[in-house]
Amino acid sequence: MNIRSLTRGDGVVIGAAVVLFIASFLNLTSAPSCSGQFCPSVAAPNAWDSLSLLMSMFLAGIIGAVLVVVGRSLPQPKKVAGLDLTQFGVAFTIFAAWTAFWTIIDAHGSGAGMILGLIATLVLAAAAVASPLVAALKAPLMGAPSPAAPQPYGYPGAAQPAGGYGYPGAAQPYGSQPGDPSFGGQPQAQAQPFGAQAPAADLNKDSQAPASAAPAGDFAPFWFAVPVARPLYAEDGSPTPIAELAPGTWYLAVDQRGPALVAQTQDGRRGVLQDTTGIQRG
Repeated sequence: MNIRSLTRGDGVVIGAAVVLFIASFLNLTSAPSCSGQFCPSVAAPNAWDSLSLLMSMFLAGIIGAVLVVVGRSLPQPKKVAGLDLTQFGVAFTIFAAWTAFWTIIDAHGSGAGMILGLIATLVLAAAAVASPLVAALKAPLMGAPSPAAPQPYGYPGAAQPAGGYGYPGAAQPYGSQPGDPSFGGQPQAQAQPFGAQAPAADLNKDSQAPASAAPAGDFAPFWFAVPVARPLYAEDGSPTPIAELAPGTWYLAVDQRGPALVAQTQDGRRGVLQDTTGIQRG
């Protein structure tokens, strides 16, 4: 699971689940009131002393939080009985909040564990439902790291990034750096923003170039990073995403379709990135 793909809503879900787990060890009922000289010492029970309440409220909320976070971090949704993990998780959190609400109304003298558990389940259910709907909760939990300013290709003494697929300048599965003429592009002096036109070639200087040289306007593969998590759709136009591009990771653009890009992930999957606003070119 990519930590940088988590949203603020996922962070609220995780925090509420931790509070709910802590509340399970606290007293469910308040201490009994005593009058007179004799006051029996009775230990107040916690959630682990009541199996029905433990399973229907505390563990149900924690399991729901795990399903929500895991389901939203997977590149492809996993379905069980026609429902994906996120939908199961949201249902668990709502059921836990429902159980907590009616239990505390029916209880006589609720303790710290019951009160804190009710608050945690209500926050948990609200965050699980509102995360994909509220813009503030859809924002990434951790911002993408700012890569170093791009250096001109071949610049003497320029620091070279570490090798490995997923970073500009690393060994490519295609056998070349972005802008290699073998892909139909021209070597670029420096990184250009997405959508900028390549400088016109000097006709006098290249008048002796072979006639088979590719025109300057051809698409040249390049590396890019997305500012926020964005879905990658299948090339056949299917509305279901095949992967999710996460901030902080470099991906290879292998083709362009109007304003959209055909991108390739680290595991070799190709798809169409429809939203290219704000991408950072390597």
